[in-house]
Amino acid sequence: MASSKLQLPVDDSVLLLVTHSNLSTFAADIRVSQQTTVEALKDKLWRKTGTAVASMRLQLRDDTGAKIADLDDDAAPLAAYGPYNGYRIHVLDLDPSSLTSGGWLEDTSLVDKYKMSDEAYDKLHTNFRKFKEKMAPKNSTSEDKEQSEKHMEELCSKIKVGDRCEVEPGAKRGTVKFVGRAEALGRGFWVGVQYDEPLGKHDGMVKGIRFFECPQGHGAIVRPEKVKVGDYPERDPFEEEEI
Repeated sequence: MASSKLQLPVDDSVLLLVTHSNLSTFAADIRVSQQTTVEALKDKLWRKTGTAVASMRLQLRDDTGAKIADLDDDAAPLAAYGPYNGYRIHVLDLDPSSLTSGGWLEDTSLVDKYKMSDEAYDKLHTNFRKFKEKMAPKNSTSEDKEQSEKHMEELCSKIKVGDRCEVEPGAKRGTVKFVGRAEALGRGFWVGVQYDEPLGKHDGMVKGIRFFECPQGHGAIVRPEKVKVGDYPERDPFEEEEI
C-alpha cells in the first residue's frame, strides 16, 4: 500500500523592522510573506505609520541600515528584492503636509496646550490647589510660638521639683525632678519625671546632658501640658488583684 504524505505549506515569511523618515523614535517589527506585493505592504504600513499609500516610498535596508533597494514596483512581490530576517523596511513620507511631518507626533512641546486662567481655576468647586491648602499644615508664626512658650511657662510655674505627678498618656505616676528650658531637646519648657515604675527611657541623662538622676529606665522628659501635679501616691501593685 503506497504511503501518502501530508504536504504542509512552506513558511516563506520574514521578520522585518519598520522605520520612518519623519518619526525618529518609531520602530516596529512585522512578519510578512515574501509573496506579498509592494502595494499590499504599503497598505499594511499605512495602518501602522499614518503615511498615505500615495505619498509612501519604501526602501529595503539591511540590518546595519545600509540601503539594498528601492521598492518601486507596486506589483512586484517582496521576494523580488531578496529580504532576510532582521532587514529593515524604511518608509519615506513624501507629503510635506503629512501628519507625521514637523515632529508633531513626537515632540509634545509643539502641541498647543489648554491653559485655564487662575480666576477660572479658583471658581472650580474642587481643585488640587484647594486640596493642597486644606491638607498642608499651617505654618506657625513667630507670634504663635511666643504664645505657646508663654503658655508652657505658666504651666511650669505651677510645677515644682519634688511634686508628685501623673503623666499622660497612660496615667504614669512619679516625682518631678526637673522643670525648665532644655534647648538641646527643643525650644520652650520641659518637665523631667522619675516614674515609680520602669516606664521611662533613661536615667535622667539625654543627649549627653544630665538633667536629673534616677534609676535607669525610670526617667522621662515631657512637655508641661502632659503633667498633672497633685496627690498622686505611688500605686500599690497588689491593689487591683482579686481576693
